[in-house]
Amino acid sequence: MTTIAVAGATGAQGGATARALLAGGHRVRALTRDPGAPAARELRRLGAEVRYADFDDRASLDAALAGAESLFAVTTPFGTDTATEVRQGRALLDAAAAARVGHIVFTSAAHADRGTGVPHYDSKAEIERHLRATGVPWTVVAPAAFMDNFVSGWTLEGLRESTFAWPMPPGRLLTLIPAEDIGAFAALALRRRDDFTGRRIDLASDALTAEGIAAALSSAAGRPVRHREVPLSHVRTRSHDLAAMFAYFTTTGLDVDVTGLRRAHPEVRWHSFAHWAAAQDWPALLAPGPREPVPGN
Repeated sequence: MTTIAVAGATGAQGGATARALLAGGHRVRALTRDPGAPAARELRRLGAEVRYADFDDRASLDAALAGAESLFAVTTPFGTDTATEVRQGRALLDAAAAARVGHIVFTSAAHADRGTGVPHYDSKAEIERHLRATGVPWTVVAPAAFMDNFVSGWTLEGLRESTFAWPMPPGRLLTLIPAEDIGAFAALALRRRDDFTGRRIDLASDALTAEGIAAALSSAAGRPVRHREVPLSHVRTRSHDLAAMFAYFTTTGLDVDVTGLRRAHPEVRWHSFAHWAAAQDWPALLAPGPREPVPGN
């Protein structure tokens, strides 16, 4: 049985990919900077081999990737910056190439290859270019907006006050996907390498307007939720990067062929936003917690 290495295995996308692979009976090597973390212990319980790996420590990457046949690669600028993301992404890909990994599935962002001007999309586009230059057979999966982000940060704080505070006009469609579906699709690409090598695929499992999202959240949470459009100027005071992303969502739009994906890949149990929202633990989520400022307040 071949070994599939999963970078960022204790994060949302890496964790979802590792769990999907393990559920399919595959041998998974979970790479993490903290092998003692609760998420790492849970993956070990599910049958994964957990290895220490730090993107800024090439020796740890070389050791973690030795003997792996395939790699799921994920990078993020959040918590650092886009320059760090690019440097770390190149280091991971170079280590994979040196280890003679046979296939890399890299998770990017939908539309990142279109010159969006969104900083954390452009950094992923740069990593995609480096991936192609390694000469290793590759697949790029490129998720749309994450459903999982609706249950954290200032969005969750707004929901506790029955408000969906969102920096988009009410009627603008947004394509969405949960981490679980990203992991399921990445696992599919890793299992069926010949079908996916050399392909870049934007991913989404649903498309809703801000008003539609608010209605679905209201139904799932069992309380009225109204959409309130947050001015981009307020988002910009918190993050230029996120403001640029929401400006792109509002103007160009993040279109993904949801119907085509569902038709072409029925083996992925695609979640609608309503289905995803209904599965969340709203009593716990909506309980009073530490406040975060909601943009616009």
